[in-house]
Amino acid sequence: MRRREFITLLGTAAAAWPLAAVAQQAQMRMHRVAVLMLYPDNDGEGQRRAAALRQGLEKLGWFVGRNVQIDFQWGLGDADWIRSAAAQLLRGGPDVILANGDAAARITHESLRTVPIIFIAGGDPVSDGLVQSLAHPGGNATGFSVLEPSLGAKLLELLKEIAPRVARVAVLFNPDNSGNRRVSESAVAGGAKFAVEVILVPVRKSDEIEAAMMQWGREPDFGLIVPPDPATNSHRKLIIELAARHRLPAIHALRAATVEGALMSYGVDLPDLFRQAAAYVDRVLKGEKPADLPVQQPTKFELVINARTAKSLGLEVPSTLLARADEVIE
Repeated sequence: MRRREFITLLGTAAAAWPLAAVAQQAQMRMHRVAVLMLYPDNDGEGQRRAAALRQGLEKLGWFVGRNVQIDFQWGLGDADWIRSAAAQLLRGGPDVILANGDAAARITHESLRTVPIIFIAGGDPVSDGLVQSLAHPGGNATGFSVLEPSLGAKLLELLKEIAPRVARVAVLFNPDNSGNRRVSESAVAGGAKFAVEVILVPVRKSDEIEAAMMQWGREPDFGLIVPPDPATNSHRKLIIELAARHRLPAIHALRAATVEGALMSYGVDLPDLFRQAAAYVDRVLKGEKPADLPVQQPTKFELVINARTAKSLGLEVPSTLLARADEVIE
């Protein structure tokens, strides 16, 4: 090779090196995922959901500290607190926000019109104004709905099956959760079919829960339904303790409650939804728009029974119910 040709080739290669370096840096840019989790940071259920999200992202090639940073805001509060938490996350410059819970989904959607939002919520995303339609969200938000309109009636049916003497059932629901209101209405509709009086009890705080359950503890043949909601689920240990003290058969929509001592639960596997949500986070980080990603609806529910708790309440679990259970805690 002649000296002039060698210098020309060297110069061309040198010019290409910075471009290659820039491309590599762009590819290795640290992406940021913000998560608004309506659970205290010491709540095991919230931590399971966070771990499931990380596991889902790792399967898709996203590793914390290498090519993605996940920023969490943990806690419970009113609308002002949620707005403050969302603003705090926004200061980190997220590429996408994952909102857990109806209030988090609604308020982040109202506040942030440009940042992509993926929600996991229990309401109706269309009637709640989060999306234009389930198939074509059309805005900056999409996600996963845990709402099953007939869930309230199903919870009542299962409770009546394991505790047939129950004649009145109280539904502990968060009135700020539109999905909880629909579950409650479903339970009321199912009351006539199962000859059960359904009482709707709006609660948000622990003292409201204690006062209500103390009243029911004095009444015979009472039962309890706890729909899925971060506000009530964060008090699940209190609810479990009071239900045991007052010998109230209770069914929750959260598996974690049954693992921790509740009688039974029937609902969506929420940590699994966080693993699924990782796929939407991946697609958004790679350039897809929430407007083009259809809202996913629940397809799999799990029934968990705590046989120890049933025994302590003097209940015999029917063999047909045991056969349908996904898990029985002995």
